[in-house]
Amino acid sequence: MSYIYGVGPVLEALRASQRKIDRIIVADGLDRKRFAQLMEQARAAGVQIRREPRAALDRLAGGANHQGVIAMTSTIGYADADDLTASAGPGTLLVLLDGIEDPHNLGAIIRTAECAGAAAVVIPERRAAQVTETVVKTSAGATEHLPVARVTNLATYIEKLKQSGFWVVGVDPAARMAYTEYDYQGPTALVFGAEGHGLHRLILDKCDVTVSIPMRGQIQSLNVSVTVGVVLFEAVRRRTINSKPAR
Repeated sequence: MSYIYGVGPVLEALRASQRKIDRIIVADGLDRKRFAQLMEQARAAGVQIRREPRAALDRLAGGANHQGVIAMTSTIGYADADDLTASAGPGTLLVLLDGIEDPHNLGAIIRTAECAGAAAVVIPERRAAQVTETVVKTSAGATEHLPVARVTNLATYIEKLKQSGFWVVGVDPAARMAYTEYDYQGPTALVFGAEGHGLHRLILDKCDVTVSIPMRGQIQSLNVSVTVGVVLFEAVRRRTINSKPAR
């Protein structure tokens, strides 16, 4: 059993229908008008709604901001990484994460990747944040729409991607090429490392090309979730421009 906290994430879980929601617990005294859409969606899906004292929701949430709504659901399932490779097309864009340990960063990255239209996020099985209730909440429900796959060895998976025709682009502060100079055409995997150590040397060596975000201020690094947003939407922008027919 797993929990989804908050109005937005629970609503997205109802819309996506990827996971079976057993029931939704709502705090006593909640304003019905504010949560009318969620209640309507739950009734349409045949999901039981139960009211309980807010203290009961506080215990289940363990300190998380549940906003008076908690869904009890099946544990989220991870996508098969090999299936992602097999079903890839010319426009496939993957986000690979090398050792992101903060669940809030992982949730923010998944949200950004879903908004940008990425096909999936791929994470390592060990020494990295996994998809938890905190990640689901931070993603604002994006985990219900965007596949997240786990791999035993990220370097090995990168090799498989390259053999399947992917271009692997590593984002590294030391790279000489600015992120705006690459064209991001064809099936592409963008690889991001954790704050601090960045990409591991083995992963860096596997990349076809590396790009960086030029820094103008005194602080020489961005939060990794911001880095993902900057590079990912630049990739989308370049692909959109290049896909327009010439006049």
